[in-house]
Amino acid sequence: MISFFIAVIKIVFILGFLVLIHEGGHFLVAKLCKIKVNEFAIGFGPTIWKKQGKQTKYALRLIPLGGFVSMEGEEEHSDKEGSFSKASIPKRIAVVAAGGLVNIAFAIIIYFILMSSIGNNVSNYVDSIIPNTNAEVVRLKPNDKILKVNGKTIFYKADLDKAMEQSNGEELEVVIERDGQEQTIYVEPMTEQYNYTGIAISGTGEIATKIVAIYPNSPAAMQGLEANDIILSVNGVEIKEDATTTTTTTQLVNEINRNIGQNLNFMIQRNGETIAVEVTPEVRENYYMGVYLKVAENNLGNNLYYAFFETGEFAFSIVDNLKMLFTGGVSIDQMMGPVGIGEVVSQTNGIADFVYILALISISLGFTNLLPFPPLDGGKIVILLIEAIRRKPMKQQTEIAIQMVGFMVLIGLSILVTYNDILRIF
Repeated sequence: MISFFIAVIKIVFILGFLVLIHEGGHFLVAKLCKIKVNEFAIGFGPTIWKKQGKQTKYALRLIPLGGFVSMEGEEEHSDKEGSFSKASIPKRIAVVAAGGLVNIAFAIIIYFILMSSIGNNVSNYVDSIIPNTNAEVVRLKPNDKILKVNGKTIFYKADLDKAMEQSNGEELEVVIERDGQEQTIYVEPMTEQYNYTGIAISGTGEIATKIVAIYPNSPAAMQGLEANDIILSVNGVEIKEDATTTTTTTQLVNEINRNIGQNLNFMIQRNGETIAVEVTPEVRENYYMGVYLKVAENNLGNNLYYAFFETGEFAFSIVDNLKMLFTGGVSIDQMMGPVGIGEVVSQTNGIADFVYILALISISLGFTNLLPFPPLDGGKIVILLIEAIRRKPMKQQTEIAIQMVGFMVLIGLSILVTYNDILRIF
């Protein structure tokens, strides 16, 4: 029972807090633009608390799944002083965009803080050479600093991994720094096979083996693994939670790839139950240079330095996922609504895990709200841009019709996503 109440508190806090800062963004920018705000409300449904300010009524409502900022002249044209409809288009765009931008900025800041506190970053300095590889042939040495690969700057291990992935096995032009001097060498990538399952694990927080996403049409998606499953063992080998999530993740990857092409027997924890799932992986190829990179010293300077790049990857990965949604790379089945989000939040363990999910939901909410689709904030911005181009406002009936069509589409999508959430949980 206690765990249930803790889960409820987590869900209410995250949803309520993210709505608060989102609507707070609209509210503060409206005030800065001298636009009158009639009501600032968090939640929907019956009012459980309210306070009338000099100009604005502040309200807290029962259902913490949204909120609103009601501005003078927002829904209907008004000639009153401080009306939204009388404000300049740049000011109106700033007010509309502020909510999503605040969510994005908040997510980036707390994710940066989280990454700064974790450490265990892998640098771009060579630690050792793998024997009998092409890195040994071209005489790469320990302490060589890898600066560029095929013209792309390498700051840390993730950059090198990405460059290797994009090489398609073709010869690499590698710029290194050795003894203070830059050198250019050419290396043929080595090829290794690996078992592709299509799972993405947390890698952070107290449960590093939690599956946070499953790629559509992947072996994992087709054969029974689900997001939020916690991997306990692979082929009978227990995946032990270590003091460093890097060690835990490495062990999991090694066990998955121990026998190429053979079935993987996962033992996972799902909703408090232990379940066995067998997955037949796809055999794919990976490219590598033949070097191990040094783990950076765990100090504040290094942690801040690498957190900057990790945070950039985090933000751009959300943008890439949104692109994939429109190009078919991500299916509707992979989307989550309030029910699915609540389930994920309720299963967080520890502060780091909770903060990671908070950042993930916040940045997703921010970017989603700025999509150019009515009645989202991005759709309203598009309507304002059309007004700027036409130099006159759109007919009110036309704007209402556009908003209603978009609203009906979103309602239908929300019902479908919620239905899929419930199926995943039960």
